[in-house]
Amino acid sequence: MTSYEEKLALARGFHAALVKRDWAAIRNLLADDATWVLPGENRISAPAEGADAVVERAQLIASFGLNFELKHILVSRHNVALSLHNTADREGLRLDEYLSTVFFLKGDKIGAIETYLSDLPGMNAFFAH
Repeated sequence: MTSYEEKLALARGFHAALVKRDWAAIRNLLADDATWVLPGENRISAPAEGADAVVERAQLIASFGLNFELKHILVSRHNVALSLHNTADREGLRLDEYLSTVFFLKGDKIGAIETYLSDLPGMNAFFAH
């Protein structure tokens, strides 16, 4: 079982790597068979399967110029989540959403990620196909 401190470090590490666009650091936090699921019908909502696909998803999201403001790190008995406020402006569109990105742990790595959003229609518009 991963300790409380290890869960916090993993969550902080993922957020810091995302903000810095440090894709190698994100890859090092992931199990080889990691997945990431986001809701919606847009460019970023299809499931990403495999660690490399998860990193590519993070790169795609970041390529839209998002600011990833960390609000809280939330810890459960077995997993950990980031509470974020994401904002961005693109071609007259404004993204302003709150979300939780839940990391389901597999040993000391992230085995799966699932993201929960406050504004699905806004996300669909901002990341439209």
